[in-house]
Amino acid sequence: MKKTFFILLAMSILFSGCKTKQNQMGDNPFFADYGTPFEVPDFSKIKTEHYLPAFEEGIKQHAAEIDKIANNEAPATFENTLEAMDKSGALLDKVSSVFYNQFSANTNDDIKAINKEIAPKLAAHSDNINLNAKLFQRVKTVYDEQKELNLTTEAKNDQALNTEQTSLLDKVYNGFVRGGSNLNEADQAIMREINGKLALLYPKFGENVVNDRNAYALVIENEKDLSGLPQSVRDAASETAKAAGKEGKWMFTLNKPSWIPFLQYADNRELRKEIYTAWMNQGNNNNENDNKEVIKEILKLRLQKAQLLGYNTFADYAIDNNMAKTPENVMTLLTKLWDAALPNTKQEAKELQAIANKEGDHIKLESWDWWYYTEKLRKEKYALEESEMRPYFSLANVQAGAYELVHRIYGIKLIRRTDIPVYQEDVEAWEVQEENGDHIGVLLVDYFPRASKRGGAWMSSYRKQMGSGDDFVSPVIVNVGNFTKPTANEPSLLSLDEVQTLFHEFGHALHGLLSNVKYSSISGTSVKRDFVELPSQIMENWALEPEMLKIYAKHYETGEPIPDELIAKIQKSGQFNQGFITTEYLAASILDIKYHMLDNVKDIENLDVLDFEKQAMNELGLIKEIIPRYRSTYFNHSFGGEGYSAGYYVYIWAAVLDSDAYQAFVENGIFDRATGESLRKNIISRGGSDDPMKLYRNFRGADPSIEPLLAKRGLK
Repeated sequence: MKKTFFILLAMSILFSGCKTKQNQMGDNPFFADYGTPFEVPDFSKIKTEHYLPAFEEGIKQHAAEIDKIANNEAPATFENTLEAMDKSGALLDKVSSVFYNQFSANTNDDIKAINKEIAPKLAAHSDNINLNAKLFQRVKTVYDEQKELNLTTEAKNDQALNTEQTSLLDKVYNGFVRGGSNLNEADQAIMREINGKLALLYPKFGENVVNDRNAYALVIENEKDLSGLPQSVRDAASETAKAAGKEGKWMFTLNKPSWIPFLQYADNRELRKEIYTAWMNQGNNNNENDNKEVIKEILKLRLQKAQLLGYNTFADYAIDNNMAKTPENVMTLLTKLWDAALPNTKQEAKELQAIANKEGDHIKLESWDWWYYTEKLRKEKYALEESEMRPYFSLANVQAGAYELVHRIYGIKLIRRTDIPVYQEDVEAWEVQEENGDHIGVLLVDYFPRASKRGGAWMSSYRKQMGSGDDFVSPVIVNVGNFTKPTANEPSLLSLDEVQTLFHEFGHALHGLLSNVKYSSISGTSVKRDFVELPSQIMENWALEPEMLKIYAKHYETGEPIPDELIAKIQKSGQFNQGFITTEYLAASILDIKYHMLDNVKDIENLDVLDFEKQAMNELGLIKEIIPRYRSTYFNHSFGGEGYSAGYYVYIWAAVLDSDAYQAFVENGIFDRATGESLRKNIISRGGSDDPMKLYRNFRGADPSIEPLLAKRGLK
């Protein structure tokens, strides 16, 4: 069974709408080869009206394929059941990948409308597969036979599956069980109803966040209110205002490259408070975009689903499928890190208050002050300002650095292509090749914010890698971000956070691009959720290494490499503000877990979301100068789908892995090709084809240690 249909609801990030007109099959580009280089979707020919007919035909074809597999009179085998399922649904995968990627990165009212119509149909189709008794029986037959074979004393057996086949079988079998195949008929009907409701609630949550984000703008008319802001930030705000029809003014939005620099540099405290309050109240304005009741309904349905399947809480259900296995294991790690980080955070707060006192500001530090005084403290401690670093981090140079890194450690190269279709003028297309010129895949990059794109940064696929030999299908991967846009006077100049985000998402892209497994369902990033961040987060370790900075950090005007003095400052400040960074993240992770450890439907129905959040943070001892990285009402990771629900912890879980794994490069040389090839062979290319801890041990030779992470963050 393809991953698309086992985690369909997790893919549904933001949806709503109405019906579109039908189109003749012969005119629909989804019903034939695209005829483009490497079969990249032909975005110029794909029209809104093509989606719904393609979805409906894709569902029809996939249902027929599944029916044929389920009713096959031949005894169930891996090939005629599991492998056949993995190959099924090609058209539905084709249209789904384009539609949902456009929905997230380039949406419009028509696309939202189509989703409202198709999301329940896709949920029902997924349930029709997960709850197909004949199909499940065939899968179970193969599963039980293999289990029996594993109990035999024979070292080898011609009937035994290889590691990759076993991984696919385990994933499919567990997917059926977690999808409700073992439930009785009445409970299966309830499961269908729950999944149908969630299919509409997830997109509603996300759309509410986007609507609130797009509805807000801080428009400044008096230039005095720009005091403290660097010229580059002013120029960007001026261009934003001009694009909105407010020429001669300055406009700041809730897109990250806009509101964060304002918080860092604006001297006007009341305006900092205004934009920060707007940010932290997304989905919490008691209007048509309010998410508090949506959260309660999602939590209630998730708990009902988990308890139908025999779990006490949704957290138990979600984490059982991860490396961590139990919420208790997760909380053990998070609590250990919290106890280490909180003292640092309190000390940082004291230092920031001291800076404010020293400057005679006569304020009591609040959350909207943290960024502002952090920049002042950075300058005082390290003679370093972020505005001083940005000129060396042009987007083009950072990209070139990331590409040079993977050439050195993996022997691959990226070549800009202008003949490959893209879906928006800001998008770039790159062909990825082996050192000898063999084609690997295509990478699309889409880095600038716009109203049609949700916030954040992510990697996705338009086509996953699959097959082998003559049947090998190369991947088409996309990286999406919301980085600082170029202005009339400057190219896109990135912050340190944006630099690391680019490296991070490129790591996810490599996980998809360098995949080399046979089965689509376990290729690329189709791994356990708390393992998927390892390939991305390990890339961040290189971003600010002195040797790496010398390669790509060049002044956008002069081309001069970053000075050694500035590198030394960056290195010296490496653990600066880590208490805040770690604590705000952990607060959100623990909030996510606590919501999903609720075990009584009545309690959820009577839940006051804001009170629950406040109580959870008070129990933790979170200082009032900080809020969770994501408050409940705009916590898309938790409530915008099932992918990261009860799973926001995975970034820190994987941070243990990536910090330990990077030590292999520290020990052997950060550009050591042999170490890179080992990482590629044992982890990056393997997808979900084996147990993740086994893959890790194959690379590192031992279990991961938490010590490198604590040392890196200065938490020891």
